[in-house]
Amino acid sequence: MTLSSASLVLPAALYGVMDRSHSKDKERRDSILVLSRGTAIILLVLYVLYLVFQLRTHSNLFKADPEAGLDDETTQTPETVEEECEEEPVMGPVAAIAVLVVVTVLVAVCADYLVGSIDDIVASTSMSKAFIGLILLPIVGNAAEHVTAVVVAVRNKMDLAMGVAIGSSIQIALGVTPFLVIVGWIMDKDMTLRFETFQTVSFAVSVLVVTYTVQDGKSNYLEGAMLIGLYTIIAVAFYATPGDALESAKGFFLGN
Repeated sequence: MTLSSASLVLPAALYGVMDRSHSKDKERRDSILVLSRGTAIILLVLYVLYLVFQLRTHSNLFKADPEAGLDDETTQTPETVEEECEEEPVMGPVAAIAVLVVVTVLVAVCADYLVGSIDDIVASTSMSKAFIGLILLPIVGNAAEHVTAVVVAVRNKMDLAMGVAIGSSIQIALGVTPFLVIVGWIMDKDMTLRFETFQTVSFAVSVLVVTYTVQDGKSNYLEGAMLIGLYTIIAVAFYATPGDALESAKGFFLGN
């Protein structure tokens, strides 16, 4: 996530430098496109390496410690702990893939209706498209992940909880976002990684706070309150920002 944050900060910084040097619009656009497309290729390569690292070469680093969460007074033996940590799968690979495909199709249909209703909501309320797209939609769209992360965290499975909570953001930041830039390149569409300064700063600050919060693999109510407080501050900031102030960016923002 820190790397993806850097990939957004650099195009914004380059655009600001060229803007102050009074460069022509075409020169700025071409420079940002070259930087964004080169960065997208690098991010995709790194995402593939991340998957290989996590699933193949160093998968042992991502396995939860079976004795995590046990206090000094625990009388359970290692064999008992291992038996309790092992969970039998409730469905096979074929059934899981079938359910995933069906759910994906249903989610796509629901998302289409949801996005189509944004204009009516903006017209009938004082909320901007930026606030709806960056604050409300992620809450609704990731509701299942939020519940899953909380449930497994209550069961003291912090590795799984953080994987659920942060994994989708990593997929969007290192996988989907650069992939869309490459697809835009193939379709001759000028999609870049440049966003408005306010969006970029908000994303970078969020990544910084989350990194310091989860790096020790533990959590408590104060850290949770800090994360909720930061999210609320960003939500209030986007709510207070006029809708037309954030519509000039040519890129796309990571709503997770």
